[in-house]
Amino acid sequence: MKQPTHYILLVVSLLSALFGALANRPAFAATPDSKSIVMILSGYGQPEQQTPGYEFDEFAKAYLVFQAHGIRVDIASPQGGKIQADKYDPAKSYNQQVLNDAAIMAKLNNSLSTAQLKASDYNGIFIVGGKGAMFDLPKDPALQQLIADIYQQQGTVAAVCHGPAALVNVKLADGSYLVANKVVNGFSNEEEHLFGKKWLADFDFMLQDKLIERGGHFQSSPMMLSHVAVDNRLITGQNPASTVVVARELVKALGITLLPMAPYKDDATLALVASWLNGNMTAAQLLAADAAQYQLELLGMYGYYYRHSAGTAQALQQALVLMQAGQSTINNPALDMAVAQTQLKLGDKAAARATLQQILATKPDFAAATALLATL
Repeated sequence: MKQPTHYILLVVSLLSALFGALANRPAFAATPDSKSIVMILSGYGQPEQQTPGYEFDEFAKAYLVFQAHGIRVDIASPQGGKIQADKYDPAKSYNQQVLNDAAIMAKLNNSLSTAQLKASDYNGIFIVGGKGAMFDLPKDPALQQLIADIYQQQGTVAAVCHGPAALVNVKLADGSYLVANKVVNGFSNEEEHLFGKKWLADFDFMLQDKLIERGGHFQSSPMMLSHVAVDNRLITGQNPASTVVVARELVKALGITLLPMAPYKDDATLALVASWLNGNMTAAQLLAADAAQYQLELLGMYGYYYRHSAGTAQALQQALVLMQAGQSTINNPALDMAVAQTQLKLGDKAAARATLQQILATKPDFAAATALLATL
């Protein structure tokens, strides 16, 4: 994954110093004519991945939705100050837009502390995900009170991916948990076991399990596909692909008319996956997906992981087609092997043999392909 250039880092540093004094203050009190929200980010992250932080992609996508709709945004974390994102790709279009936005980068590099915030200043709150959220957000009493107060003053509470970890200990004035008897979601157990193994043993709880324990009615979609639960003024999204929809639902809840926004390429690709898994398109249509509109490598990688949870022949076939859709773009023998193994599981020895022979034509010393071919 690409890292920010020294130039970008230098510019961000200089602009942070220039705008820091302006950024390090709360929003003006909300009025009927102006909407204000606060975005909450984990401050747990440390450089070089010593500890996990927040997801910059999620922050960027959500912020750009709020900016497009004229919403004033503050940024806060449990301790305030500069906070660390997990590794991300600064070349992505939405990340570039935010990195080039001096005002919001200044706020990001001088986050407010949750203890200094007043609920009366905000119409809503948006909690960004990232695995760091599992470590510090559930343990922040000031944040818990802020969330409860915003909700009880008829504001809207939204969270995405691991962001709902901030909600699990929030109690309302009557002593009930905020999520009790409400439809909720967040990063699912399945997603955690597939993509969160690095930090899983360090978590105090599994997010899905804790939301259910607190009385939430957990719902979800297949891994990494967008799913947003809206229960009155509580909005929760399952994973990064849900970010834009969660942000737009928050905008709508604030009484603002939604503007049309073209989907980002990664979100459009995962929507295509959802359409395929739901039976809304043919294999031929999927395999003809345009690289200008979709990330074909993402189709292939989704299929690679989806096959692990495929419990039926139909699901295996769906995973196979997804892998084949991205196969030539990814051009990796590990994916090619997964294609051959899946073909074999589906009983198509001829196709598996052909795939293995193609692998060995370019990598004749690939032992795994040689060994599998010998069994056919």
